[in-house]
Amino acid sequence: MRIILLGPPGSGKGTQAQLLVERYGIVQLSTGEMLRAAVAAGTPVGLKAKEIMASGALVPDEVVVGIISDRIDQPDARNGFILDGFPRTVPQAEALDELLKRKHLKLDAVIELRVNESALLHRVETRVAQMRERGEEVRLDDTPEVLTKRLANYRNQTEPLIHYYSERRKLSTIDGMMAIDEVTRAIHRQLVALGAIGPKTQATSAAKPGPARKGRANKTAAKKLAKKPAKAAKKLAKSAKKAVKTAAKAAVRGSKKMAKKAGKKAAGKTVKNAAKKSPPKTARKAAKKAAKKVTKKRGKR
Repeated sequence: MRIILLGPPGSGKGTQAQLLVERYGIVQLSTGEMLRAAVAAGTPVGLKAKEIMASGALVPDEVVVGIISDRIDQPDARNGFILDGFPRTVPQAEALDELLKRKHLKLDAVIELRVNESALLHRVETRVAQMRERGEEVRLDDTPEVLTKRLANYRNQTEPLIHYYSERRKLSTIDGMMAIDEVTRAIHRQLVALGAIGPKTQATSAAKPGPARKGRANKTAAKKLAKKPAKAAKKLAKSAKKAVKTAAKAAVRGSKKMAKKAGKKAAGKTVKNAAKKSPPKTARKAAKKAAKKVTKKRGKR
């Protein structure tokens, strides 16, 4: 599963990303974290990014795409990933499409968490006021003024992106103002509708049998076990019959010694098979019967 989560600051995007990671066993890919990891690892793309960042310039799209390319090749991303913070613009989205195409992968879904900006601002104002009352330090980037700017930037960058993915029928918009669990359920429904979740994932909960199913399964198993002794007895009878025929053939050829040896060998084999495939009493009874028949035939000849 390969998805993109879109949403302004405060929309709950990070919370939902973590829930998706836990539920579906995929990884969350943040461009910021990937850049730092690539620089620390000293990869060719990471070294290039380090040089650009050292000069104070913004890392160009092709470098970011190169870092994403390296990251999604890692084993933990095989089951899928959530892209967080990328793409932010239509050119980035086009570059991502080209990257996935080269790797013979496809983007399964783009989930937009739409929120009421006024409500978000009110939340931040309330939280900041409460923190100041308690004498707690307020982060510089967690104020209504900063949020207003971030929301404006998001709106300017994302509106064209929403149109881009909507045209490609990848976009699903969900009300991000709902309770966390309601948003999670809505995302799951959309992923199912878009075919982003495979049959195995959907069938996991359905495959767990309830009490009634377990009862029926136990009865069926009991019936099968009851049939086993009967089947084993049939096989035993066939083996005994075969033993008699072998002994008779040997006697006809004029060798009583051969008949005796063949009879013992066949009877011994029958007993071993019976011990494996049927209850002990049945095995002993059938083996004795087979041995008697062999003895009688040998005596007649």
